[in-house]
Amino acid sequence: MNIRLSLFEIFLLQTIGWLGLWLISDFLAALLTIIIGAIVSAVLIIALISEIIERSKVPRKYFQVMGLSILSLALAAVIYVTLLGGQMDFLTR
Repeated sequence: MNIRLSLFEIFLLQTIGWLGLWLISDFLAALLTIIIGAIVSAVLIIALISEIIERSKVPRKYFQVMGLSILSLALAAVIYVTLLGGQMDFLTR
């Protein structure tokens, strides 16, 4: 079974998944957002630099999905913090 998702669908699914994690545990979501966001950003930057140095056969969609992954992390965090007014459970203990 071969499922082809558009970039918007990938972005929407990732954002919904991250918002679900934020609703379950804001501490775990904040921790994973920082860690995964840093890792994905570093991989994207290194991949872009290597792509500038020497062209590869990596499809353009790879770079777009990586960028959308970073954007969906940030958007989910901003939505959650905005809805709570900046108050998270693990910060008040």
